[in-house]
Amino acid sequence: MKIGIAGDHGGFQLKQYLSPLLKKWGHEIVDFGASEQNDQDDYPDFVIPLAKAIANKEVDRGIAVCGSGVGASIAANKVHGVRSALVHDHFSAHQGVEDDDMNMLCLGGRVVGNNVAQEIVETFLKAEFTKAERHMRRLQKVQEVENSNQ
Repeated sequence: MKIGIAGDHGGFQLKQYLSPLLKKWGHEIVDFGASEQNDQDDYPDFVIPLAKAIANKEVDRGIAVCGSGVGASIAANKVHGVRSALVHDHFSAHQGVEDDDMNMLCLGGRVVGNNVAQEIVETFLKAEFTKAERHMRRLQKVQEVENSNQ
């Protein structure tokens, strides 16, 4: 799978931990930055390009890490076609994909440790959208709202 990853100063260390793991698991990685620790950087500068790459199908899924994960999630969901969520637990990592077709995972680099993040990411990447009728119906309703806002 082709995975985009991004992180600001608050998520930089966790992004640096996750990137080699993703490669080890056999994924192709596209790194949207940051490329260095800089306390003056801004999460939208990295998250928005990642979100656009997801929307344009340049990557299959995305992982964004900022300090809390909240800002990254808010920014990503402004991009048409992105379904991003802040996730800090195993259940939401797979349920978000299976039921809601989540295509971008946001993590808080100052909230979860490496081992928990690793488990969440692995779960997110292994999950598949079920395409169950009720989930398709709900997703359609969300897409109608998204389309009406363009």
